[in-house]
This record gives sequence, C-alpha cells and structure tokens, in this order.
Amino acid sequence: MTKSNAAEPRDIFFVSNSVNELGGITSWSHQMARLFSERGHRVHLVGVVPPPEGRVQELAPDAPFKTTTLYAEHPPSVAPVCGLKDKLNLVEQRRRAAREAGMREQAAKLSALFRAAKPGGVVIVTQVWAMEWVALADTAGLTVIGMSHESFDTCRKSSRFARVKRFYRDVDRMLTLTREDADRWIRQRMDNVGFMPNPLPFFPEVPSDRSRSYVASIGRLHEEKGVDLLLEAWAKVSPRHPDWTLRVYGSGEEEEALRKQAAELGIAATVAWMGRTSDVPGALRESAVFALSSRGEGFPLAPMEAMATAVPCVAFDVAPGVHEIITDGVDGFLAPPGNITEFARHLDALMSDKELRDTMGEAARENIQRFSTEEIVGRWESLFALVER
Repeated sequence: MTKSNAAEPRDIFFVSNSVNELGGITSWSHQMARLFSERGHRVHLVGVVPPPEGRVQELAPDAPFKTTTLYAEHPPSVAPVCGLKDKLNLVEQRRRAAREAGMREQAAKLSALFRAAKPGGVVIVTQVWAMEWVALADTAGLTVIGMSHESFDTCRKSSRFARVKRFYRDVDRMLTLTREDADRWIRQRMDNVGFMPNPLPFFPEVPSDRSRSYVASIGRLHEEKGVDLLLEAWAKVSPRHPDWTLRVYGSGEEEEALRKQAAELGIAATVAWMGRTSDVPGALRESAVFALSSRGEGFPLAPMEAMATAVPCVAFDVAPGVHEIITDGVDGFLAPPGNITEFARHLDALMSDKELRDTMGEAARENIQRFSTEEIVGRWESLFALVER
C-alpha cells in the first residue's frame, strides 16, 4: 500500500497489556500500527508489562513503529479489599501502597510520551487492564479511545466487566467489535459507545482450491478454543470419511489432554497435531474446510483468514462477531454453541460435497472483502476526525 494523504499525520499510541504477547490483540495492534504508519502517521506501541514466559511474539525487525514496555517485570498483584479485616492488614496495606506508587511512576512515563504528541494525537487502549495506567497519565489534548476485543457476554462473565464500566465511562469513545455488542453496552448506560470491526489480516493472491482432504483448526490449545468439542464432532464424522485428516495448528497447555482425548475417541490416526505455524496462509491454502470450535470469541481473525483463502468455515455461533463474519448457509455454516451433533453435520456436508465447498468458499472470499484494510483504516480515520477535541 502506498502512503495516502487522506488525513493529516497524527501521533497514534496503542496501549496494551503487552506489546509482544502471543495472541490476537498483539497481531491486531501490530497490523493496525503498520497500516497507520503506511499512511504517514507516527505510531508508538506501549505495553504495560513484558509477556509471560513462553508467550513471546517476535517483533518484526523492520517494524515502522516504536515500541515501549513500562515495567521490566510484572508488578506484584494485590487482593481486593473486602471488609475491615483487609483494611487493617498492614502487610497488604504496604503491598497496595507499593503497587500504587509503582503505577504512578509508570503512568508518569506515559505522560511524558503523550506530552510529546502534536495536536490531534490519539491514544487507543486495546485492553481495559492497560487503561488503569492511562487513567493515571496526563492525556490532556489527546483523544482517548478504549476498546473491548471480546463479546459483551464474555466480558460480563469476567472481572473486566466492572472495570470497563469504571475506566471506559469517560473516554472519548469506547469501541466494541460489532454493532450488536455496542447496543448492549449502551443499555448499560454507556453513552460513548461505537463499534469497529477488525480488518482482514491478509488477502492471498492464490486461494485454496479445496481439493485436499484436510479440515483445519488454528488457535491456542486452550479450553476457551474448544478443541475438545471439535474432537468430539470429528469422532462422529471421521468414520464416514476415512481419507480425511483433521489438522490442528497451535500449541498450549491443553495439548496433552487433547491428544489423550483423541486416543480415547479412537480418532488418533486421523488427527494431525501440527504445532504452531508461522505460515497461516500456507496452512489454509492446503485446507478444504476450516473449523472454529471456540466457546467464546470477540471478532475472530482465524475464520476471516480462512474465508480470504476461499475456505468455507464451520463455527459455533458463540458471539456477534462470529455471525457478523460468517453468513450461515451462504459462505459457511453456524451451529448453536456447544451443539456437537450439528457441528459434525455441517462438517459432513462440506466434506461430502466438493461443489458445495467451492460455492461457499468462493462466496466467502468475495464477502469477506467488506473488512478490507482500506475500508477499516478509512473508518478509523473518519472516527479520529469525528471525536477530535
């Protein structure tokens, strides 16, 4: 993409829990930082803490943006104050005081970065935990945008729900990933809410021809990603398709338990554990069907990548972001959350019918272009102009 003069260059800060922790938010923020840099904006990624051991995403050596991590190591956590006994606990009082002093010290670093910004600067906070430091910093003259990269339902089940309501109430704009989730936050009396979908991570020139007998799953091997549910569905469908293989891309704490489950289900011979891949486009190009078996999602990148590669998806409809991306029966199939029988039925339909795979795959590649990078970056720049102070 060439530089565009569509908007005046701005200082744009992305503030996240970490600048290089493996996961969707890091991938998204690096992609957006690169896209904004290509448009002439001055971009700085700021992380609060370093990533946990084993969860480090390598930074590209040619990244056209700056990165800063505030803490050298993770600050000590403190328990919430519950009642008089906690208030009188001197050890906990000292820990809380030390943590608060550390937070103010790191927030002062943020203030120094923000004060160097030219007029029109924007602070995009990608996770509400990071907002706790931004709230202590001096953001005078800057537009502050707070984001929730998960569905309303997922957030409501976590401690983040109260923090979003507290820390995002007074930002210039709180952004969700879908209109449906934005409406639900508005009903929580948040009057500054909008929505912004994720952009397509890539759009390969050469799509899949859907001729190889592989179903792909890509994601961390974690309980929320529901690979255990996918294995149960695969056990129902694989006996009808002995020449097909389920390729599971990813690594994580659940791998050993999942391998054991596959053996107990009698499907070990038809499941290939591919490990983490650095070539997602290549993995998808070799696939004929993509499976998203998550228990919870925000606006998932993996099915967008599959659709861009002309691979039809089967997914559990666990969030507005999922049915915003996949149109059931048109460019993929949706099953009710946790309904393994229905999920298996959809897999079977696509595995049995090459013509159906082709029709849906081609529709997917066409339809997903509504989330092109040009489209989404343009929407961001319109938002910046709208909320500028």
